[in-house]
Amino acid sequence: MDTDDVAPPPKPEGAPDLETLSIAELQEHIAALRAEIARAEAAIAAKQAQRGSAEQLFKR
Repeated sequence: MDTDDVAPPPKPEGAPDLETLSIAELQEHIAALRAEIARAEAAIAAKQAQRGSAEQLFKR
């Protein structure tokens, strides 16, 4: 299979074109992504805690 025929995966909507960003801008982009990951992980933890509380309530 020729790799020239394979289309690159689509980038998410609103994602910047990484080829045009400077090193500093890429570092800022990574920091923003890490912050968003931390926010998502916090939301997951909160939902898991809420689910655990609900399971405890209904087990009685």
